[in-house]
Amino acid sequence: MSNPAEASLPNDPNVRGDVALEDPVEGRESLVRGNLSFHEITEKVLAVNEKPVAQTPNAFKAAIAFAGLGFAGFGGYVGYLFWEGPGIWGNNNPVGWAWDIVNFVFWVGIGHAGTLISAILYLFRQKWRTSINRYAEAMTIFAVLAASSCVALHTGRIWMDFYLFPLPNQMGLWPNFRSPLAWDVFAVNTYLFVSLLFWFTGLVPDFATLRDRAKVRWRQLFYGALAMGWRGSTRHWVHYEKAYQILAAFSAPLVLSVHTIVSFDFAVSQLPGWHTTIFPPYFVAGAIFSGFAMVQTLMLPARAWLGLKDIVTVKHIENMNKIILVTGTLVGYAYAMEYFVAFYSGNEYEGFTFINRSFGPYAWAYWTMVSCNVISPQLFWFKRIRTSVTWSFILAFFVNIGMWFERFVITVTSLHRDALVSSWEYFVPVTEPLFLAGTFGLFFFLFLLFVRFFPVIAMAEVKSVMPQANPHWEGYEHGGDHHANAPAAATAGGSH
Repeated sequence: MSNPAEASLPNDPNVRGDVALEDPVEGRESLVRGNLSFHEITEKVLAVNEKPVAQTPNAFKAAIAFAGLGFAGFGGYVGYLFWEGPGIWGNNNPVGWAWDIVNFVFWVGIGHAGTLISAILYLFRQKWRTSINRYAEAMTIFAVLAASSCVALHTGRIWMDFYLFPLPNQMGLWPNFRSPLAWDVFAVNTYLFVSLLFWFTGLVPDFATLRDRAKVRWRQLFYGALAMGWRGSTRHWVHYEKAYQILAAFSAPLVLSVHTIVSFDFAVSQLPGWHTTIFPPYFVAGAIFSGFAMVQTLMLPARAWLGLKDIVTVKHIENMNKIILVTGTLVGYAYAMEYFVAFYSGNEYEGFTFINRSFGPYAWAYWTMVSCNVISPQLFWFKRIRTSVTWSFILAFFVNIGMWFERFVITVTSLHRDALVSSWEYFVPVTEPLFLAGTFGLFFFLFLLFVRFFPVIAMAEVKSVMPQANPHWEGYEHGGDHHANAPAAATAGGSH
């Protein structure tokens, strides 16, 4: 869709979303570029959502079909697992936990960036979050669903999973509340419920926009039901802001609590390599690290394919890369501290476990983890790389790989060589790659459906940080005709 502001300013550097330039007046990079009006923001964001289903781009159809095939394959795999049992996995004695728990911890970590971007950055009034929070919130919901499927399937007797919940019955059987696995159930379900509520609340004003612009009856009914009677009155906005802030304050502690409890799956045990007090902050930093990397992995292609470079600018990408750099450095520090604590403790079994990680049979996995998680993010110290879309995508992809290997290293290398040499065994996956691929199929299928039918940008929030939202904006001095004064507005830093 052509942009009148871009047509009138073909040489204006502030409309180039892939170039990190500063605002000529305010001395800092604009949050929204291209001198867009509120109406143009709506048109850009809803361009894909409002297309008739029959006019869905072929590439998009192919992507949804491919992800749907993976999702369907995951359903078939789960049925096969129900029929045969976890013997189809490569788990052995002593490696009783492997890809089932690795995938669970990986997906829970992926969901952490959603809560951080949406809640904590909102509470700290970080305006740059407005263009990317919807990606992160949606990613959180779908990642937690993928994680839930992993933890439900890892128990072996899957049909007995209902005993994880505190459901009284005639035999008085209750879960073991001293087990961190029971804590996981409460933590992950609380996280899912609160994240879903927070995500939906932010979508309500945008659902109303889709409802009011809909020309097909089913869209009017569908989006009208989701909009819950929203009319955009002052009363609605006041209640909305209060509810959003309360949910943000309620969600913020989940960033610390959820992955802390997930880390207790390991830390409360007596096993060398797991029994360490650094796990809670280490897991939280790693979760934020992997979550932001996944947001980059999803956001950068969507930004290009949906034509949103003026709304998701290099400023947003650079800020996220800075957080990846900080959390990646924290993760590297945690890796080093694990070795120091193992040495300082004087426990020969603990020391052996970490030497075995670095130089034992799984050394290839350990050094893959270190290379992806510690070394590669250090490239973000260079502004040229930090502001490069291509490099950002490549490094974020490496981080995703490295964080999966981190969970693999923690789980498998601590188990495969226990106190009895006669019990040592090398774990080799059998059907587990299909398990992991299936969770990705579930995740991407839901995410692509979200992109197709829901706005991927929080339009109401983006508009609130634009200069036009200020009643004293200089453009209103010229009668409020945004395009008529586009050159003047751009020169005066009107795109913010």
